[in-house]
Amino acid sequence: MATALSISPELEPRMAAARERLDAWTREMIEWHFSPETGAPFWLDYAAKLGWDPRKEVHNYQDLDKLGFFQDEWLRGGPVERWIPRGLAGKPIYVFETGGSTGVPKSRISSEDFRIDYEHFSTTLPDDGFPKGADWVHVGPSGPRRLRLAVEHLAQHRGGTCFSVDLDPRWVIKLIKRGAMAEVEAYKRHVIDQALTILKAHDSVKCMFTTPKLLEALCERISLRKAGIQGIFCGGTEMTPQWVRFAHEELLEGVAFAPTYGNTLMGLAVSRPVRAEDDWAIVYYPPSPRAMVEVVDPANPSQVVGYGETGRVRLTTLTREFFMPRFLERDEAERDVPYEKYPWDGVRNVRPFQKLDKSVVEGVY
Repeated sequence: MATALSISPELEPRMAAARERLDAWTREMIEWHFSPETGAPFWLDYAAKLGWDPRKEVHNYQDLDKLGFFQDEWLRGGPVERWIPRGLAGKPIYVFETGGSTGVPKSRISSEDFRIDYEHFSTTLPDDGFPKGADWVHVGPSGPRRLRLAVEHLAQHRGGTCFSVDLDPRWVIKLIKRGAMAEVEAYKRHVIDQALTILKAHDSVKCMFTTPKLLEALCERISLRKAGIQGIFCGGTEMTPQWVRFAHEELLEGVAFAPTYGNTLMGLAVSRPVRAEDDWAIVYYPPSPRAMVEVVDPANPSQVVGYGETGRVRLTTLTREFFMPRFLERDEAERDVPYEKYPWDGVRNVRPFQKLDKSVVEGVY
């Protein structure tokens, strides 16, 4: 582990350049979101309450600490118009949701971010596993989330089309809470049956988005290779090293595998190559400078932990559509070192944050 967590001296200039780029992007986003001409009503009101001008006081990424922590409840209810930057006036606006299994879901507005995020993600996919021009099938949550539109755009961006099978995680959570596990299994079969119908009817489908649990259920019914699948883009619940090893040895049959960590609020963090010699750990790297994922001390979330140490995941999103500084996620992980392709910190073995309310149902899909 010590070797894995050492930083190559050759990487340090690229790390410094990436940090300079992040600092410059932070200044640009602060100017955008706190300017009366381009900012959203929420952030202009927030600045007025601060009593100081973030455009004059926030000079780099570290200075975002001065703004405090982004609060979960700010996105739950209230007029979504307060989040629309004036600089986006006249553009079509989407509203996407995340959560919502209990109470009011978090909502965020979007115009182009889901397209931009997934076009960037597309550059990380190998063409031999995710061939250009191939069709896709999305098997997972859709509804109010941005995921279906995003995967559909990914397929179109790569020259294909996208079929879709919906999973409603809010309904699954309700079934689990009332102990209706037979209904959960029946619903899962219903989802997998629909996916199999698409795969049998359309041999042009070579790529798939699905979740860890649905991937496992699908592979109980078919061989991915025999079904013509060449690449799996996977996201959703925690992927433990044990599960990742099981997937590579028992499920994937050599099919390309692209695990991701992300949500409606931040976009996608991608994984460096998963290797047996690294104990099958998944290390994710955020799409800097548009979003950052850091590991912080739960007792002092302004403090990033040391390399190899465990802490709570903290998100910062920096786009023209959405500004979310210092949001504490419901996950924990280990801080990992920068990587040649991504010269900024990664997060290893993301999993649910252990100190949260255990009554909350996690890991549905």
